[in-house]
Amino acid sequence: MPRKPDKKKEKAFIGVVHNHLVPEAASMGKSLIEALGAKGESWMSSADEVGSVGDDLAKTRAIITVGGDGTILRTVRAAAPAGVPILGVNMGRVGFMTELKAQDAVAKVKEYIHGSPWTEERTMLVATLASNSGPPKVEVHGLNDVVTSRGAMAKLLEVKASIDGAPMTTYRADGVIVATATGSTGYALAAGGPILHPRSQEMVLLPIAGHMCLQTPLVLVEDTAIVLHIVNDAKSFMSVDGFVAKNLKVDDRITVRRSPHVARFLRTGPPETFYTMLTRRLGIVER
Repeated sequence: MPRKPDKKKEKAFIGVVHNHLVPEAASMGKSLIEALGAKGESWMSSADEVGSVGDDLAKTRAIITVGGDGTILRTVRAAAPAGVPILGVNMGRVGFMTELKAQDAVAKVKEYIHGSPWTEERTMLVATLASNSGPPKVEVHGLNDVVTSRGAMAKLLEVKASIDGAPMTTYRADGVIVATATGSTGYALAAGGPILHPRSQEMVLLPIAGHMCLQTPLVLVEDTAIVLHIVNDAKSFMSVDGFVAKNLKVDDRITVRRSPHVARFLRTGPPETFYTMLTRRLGIVER
């Protein structure tokens, strides 16, 4: 359920994370800090460097991202473990997770930082990659999805999938996606998956361009453990939220579960506006 931020636990700093590839993003971030009167109690970082913020993160009450969904996906890795909520300002193309349009941000930012917003919590995933040979286990947390995908060679990837220890199917496909509700409007949607409300805790499992295999997307309860076992030698890799890539080998296993961390976003509008925003951002015009 939506909840109000705990005023007793408010911290001093405001963080601003910007997309360094968008020239206007950094200057927008400075304007937002000025609008909030937070020059002496703020920090700024590019999205690529937010993981190096250090001690200031523990003192941060909110992070404003200036960019698009990609900026949020990078920021949430640092913000979620620290319990810091995010306010997204959209300077990208679609901005499913952003809250404010760039042209409205300076005028409205005080409503979110000094007003009475509610906090939306979204489920995250954790992927654990284990190999019989090679380096120790790799563990990565993400908000959107965990994807196993073939490389440049036109050879189908074969992946045995099991759910809670029970063998389910072998996917022969370009890849396999495990997505959160947030990620259901991203790559999973393009691959034919369903749209879940972003506050749902379920996961979606589906193949990418499956060939002679189970192609129906599955919606799985939140406490499910999914194991993806690589069974052929197709050149392939694992990505989390499209950023973290690990090369995969035969017999590698990826276990995907619900993460103990949650992503938090500051909102002011009613939760049901998701559906209106969804059709608008997908370019669907209602007559």
